[in-house]
Amino acid sequence: MSQKIPMTVIGAQRLREELQRLKAVERPTVIEAIAEARAKGDLSENAEYDAAKEQQAFIEGRIREIEDNIARAQVIDPKTLNAGGKVVFGATVDLEDAEGNEVTYQIVGDAEADLKENKISISSPIARALISKVEGDHVEVRAPGGIREYTILAVRYE
Repeated sequence: MSQKIPMTVIGAQRLREELQRLKAVERPTVIEAIAEARAKGDLSENAEYDAAKEQQAFIEGRIREIEDNIARAQVIDPKTLNAGGKVVFGATVDLEDAEGNEVTYQIVGDAEADLKENKISISSPIARALISKVEGDHVEVRAPGGIREYTILAVRYE
């Protein structure tokens, strides 16, 4: 039995949209590029053909990965959580570090983690340190760069 992958509603929707784009746009485009490169003759020294085949392999691999993630997804809607103020999967957490800098993170599944969007993986050191804590708690995070300390300012389920 394959292991379930926790995922937010938004994360699952983004994966479905990416899968649709790959199948409806990217796949046909690369198939057309391969056909055009084939039409030019000798494939042994055809860089366009090689590049198109590489792109096709990447697209097909990504399609399989997304389909697997969707099939194993355990979709969790943070809005429906009644976690009593505890930090749980899907929660959005406002933190303040020891220097007084504030940062906000949402704890999401590995497949949807994106630091640029302040979405951190449930398996990351900071998320593991935050799980089950509540507003006002002080947290020590053992990260690759050393120990960082945070205070939880707020926990939301959005």
